[in-house]
Amino acid sequence: MTTTSRREFATWTRVLFALALLYVFLVGVGLLEDGIRQFGEGFETQLLASVGNPVAGLFAGVAATVIVQSSSISTSTIVGLVGSGTLPISLAVPMIMGANIGTTITNTLVSLGSLRRPTEFRRAFAAATMHDFFNLLAVAVLLPIEILTGVLSKSASRLGGVLSRAGIGGAEGDSPIRTAVNAGTGAVEGLLGRFTEPGIGLGVIMLVLGIGLLFASLRFVTTNMRAVMAGRIEQAMNRLLDRGGGIPGILMGIAITLAVMTSTITTSILVPMVAAGVLTVRNAYPVTLGANIGTTATALLAALAVDQPAALVIALVHMLFNLTAIALLYPIPAVRYVPVRLADALAGAAVRNRSLVAAYVAGLFIVVPFVGILALG
Repeated sequence: MTTTSRREFATWTRVLFALALLYVFLVGVGLLEDGIRQFGEGFETQLLASVGNPVAGLFAGVAATVIVQSSSISTSTIVGLVGSGTLPISLAVPMIMGANIGTTITNTLVSLGSLRRPTEFRRAFAAATMHDFFNLLAVAVLLPIEILTGVLSKSASRLGGVLSRAGIGGAEGDSPIRTAVNAGTGAVEGLLGRFTEPGIGLGVIMLVLGIGLLFASLRFVTTNMRAVMAGRIEQAMNRLLDRGGGIPGILMGIAITLAVMTSTITTSILVPMVAAGVLTVRNAYPVTLGANIGTTATALLAALAVDQPAALVIALVHMLFNLTAIALLYPIPAVRYVPVRLADALAGAAVRNRSLVAAYVAGLFIVVPFVGILALG
């Protein structure tokens, strides 16, 4: 076998391995949904009582994503909760928005690798926090509109109805994907049922196993796909973004994130590239926005494993939120680079006062969300 043949064989092996991991991911979502149902209605009431209004839901989405370090996992969990009937759409929508904010902590932590090199750190911290500021601005604009009008959830419901009638996600019948997932979930549940009676005990085991499968499958699928894509990603970015991307940059961010199944890898690649001066913050900005759209594919994929149409609706809300935010904020020249300017100003202040970095991270991602949950939940 020639060197080229061996490389092609290795690439296809990794692709097949990624598909297998995606199936494991869907089974994990199914176990999460069925595990919650084992707790009965009393558990659902208690869980809902802990988050009683949309603002608390927003803070819960931030906190949950910070804890698991992945919006893919938190949004998939939210889809599972909605699918089981535990979480109403009215609270799930702000949770999805909060997940968008919480996921950006990973970029900030990546930027700390340049902390001892002031010039590099300023660029890296700006590249990381522009994502924060865009998501904060998007939530500030769209959350009040959603609370007052329900425009995102209503639009998602209409779109979900169209897709359900087409047999895609949340349909009354069984799609081939759901049939395969139900077979895997049923096999695992049947095996567990041999050792544990139905009820809370079985529910706990299924929840732990489901979340474990989510973590493991997403971790390995992203690592596997990064091995296939990383070198090609960086070469393509240099060719396109050195010319000042814009819309092509957004499309690139979508494509990369769809390929590696998480926005974290896309944005984590950007931060060191900006720190090294390979890209400017402005050139990296549209790729970050594209990653916001691409990461919604995970929740849409999770919705395929859930029987309730509401799960598909909340997954579509995630997509519509990111699309609408970009459509509202990016085309307007006066608004487009507000997140970049705010990030650059914060990065300059952080270089002058390093304690500001700790205060920013702790305040935005820990103190405010958890105090908000306690105060409003």
